[in-house]
Amino acid sequence: MQKASEPRCGWWQVLLFLIASLVVATDQLSKVWIRAYPKGYDIFQAGFFSITHIRNTGAAFGLFPGQSPLLAIVALLSIILLLAYALVIYRHYPLFYNGLGGVALGLILGGASGNLIDRLRFGEVTDFIDFTVWPAFNIADSALSIGAILVIYLFFRLTRVEKR
Repeated sequence: MQKASEPRCGWWQVLLFLIASLVVATDQLSKVWIRAYPKGYDIFQAGFFSITHIRNTGAAFGLFPGQSPLLAIVALLSIILLLAYALVIYRHYPLFYNGLGGVALGLILGGASGNLIDRLRFGEVTDFIDFTVWPAFNIADSALSIGAILVIYLFFRLTRVEKR
C-alpha cells in the first residue's frame, strides 16, 4: 500500500511529460538542421511557403522584437507554473486531469521549453516555417499555439458542463 506522502505519477503526468519531451526533441533537432544553413537562406521554397533560416529576438510569430531576456524570464516562470500544476496543484483543481488536458499542457510545456533553450543558448530563437503572408515560426511556436487552443477548448467545455 502506498503512503499518502509518497509522490505518485499517473498516466496523465506520463502523457504530459511524453508530449513535452517529443516537442522539445523535434523542435531542437529541426533547429539544429536549420542552423546549418546561413541566416536568410531559403532551404526550400514552393509558392507562398518556404523553409528559411530566420532568427527571432521576439516572441512567437515575431511579436515583441528585441525582448529575448524578458521573454526568457516569462518562459521560465511559465514552465515552473506548469510543472507545479502537473506535480501538485492538479489534485485541488483537476480541470486538466484528463487525456486532452495532458496533451494541451504537454504541448505548452514543450513549446515553452524549446524556445527557452534557444534563448538561453543563442539569445534568440530560430524560426524557419515561413508562409509569406504570416510571420515565420517554428515547431515550438506551433506546439504553444495548439496547446493554448486546446486549453481554451477545455475551459469552454467546462463552462458548458457546469451550466447543465
